[in-house]
Amino acid sequence: MSTLNATQASAVGRFRTLHASGCFVLPNPFDVGTAVYLQHLGFKALATTSAGFAFTRGLTDAGMTRDLMLQHVREIVEATPLPVNADFQHGYVDEPEGVAESVRMCVATGVAGLSIEDSTGNDSSPLYEDTLAVERIKAARQAIDESGVPVVLTARCEVWLVGHPSPLKLALERLTAFAEAGADCLYAPGVAKPDEISAIVKAVAPKPVNVLVHRPDPNLTLARLTELGVRRISVGSALSRVAWGAFINAARSIAETGEFDALAVGAPFGDMNEVFGNRDGK
Repeated sequence: MSTLNATQASAVGRFRTLHASGCFVLPNPFDVGTAVYLQHLGFKALATTSAGFAFTRGLTDAGMTRDLMLQHVREIVEATPLPVNADFQHGYVDEPEGVAESVRMCVATGVAGLSIEDSTGNDSSPLYEDTLAVERIKAARQAIDESGVPVVLTARCEVWLVGHPSPLKLALERLTAFAEAGADCLYAPGVAKPDEISAIVKAVAPKPVNVLVHRPDPNLTLARLTELGVRRISVGSALSRVAWGAFINAARSIAETGEFDALAVGAPFGDMNEVFGNRDGK
């Protein structure tokens, strides 16, 4: 059984309170520096991004390993006092028993929450079979309960991301089953139509729903999603890809022109030093 220390207990309590009412943005840092800067901006909680972190290691999202992710999650947890939700992909194992073990290891990093998805990573069979998908969430729930650390368990249904032909139908079936299996928060990344978001919110109520916003969309603003009853908004790898976009454009400009005009839009050195200065010697 894990020991719930005061730091993790505080983070878990604050994270659960954020889910109790209203709607909050849960941004996704991809390293320690971005986590610290998001805290500086006033966000109340953070979530890791498997893809965003993978890119920093020169890996694909599918190339991430459990050990690498556990190390990364611990670094993000230790970077700030904010509650951290771990993007724990599919738990890095198929069978429920293995999921339980992975979840126990993730809880031990100090997280306030974690997510488990129903995607297999196998293109020929991208989603776990219905019964197995539910059993995996049940195993995660049991592992959390046995740990004595009441982290928030988010169950993800990946139907939109894998291109399922009837995403809403299957998402409603799976998310309601995941809620009954013990998930605290429900999440179907990729859903974007207001009526579909509303249907998901109503289907799993009163449990909170997370919505992914990974591109500009007038229907996916904080105000609009709050109206739809969404409790949590994350951005996945989007902040990472914005950073990569700026880096790629500047580097490409230098390579192609031999000039350095693209460097004019960089963040001021002094501003960065000011934000990170109090971490020196930590």
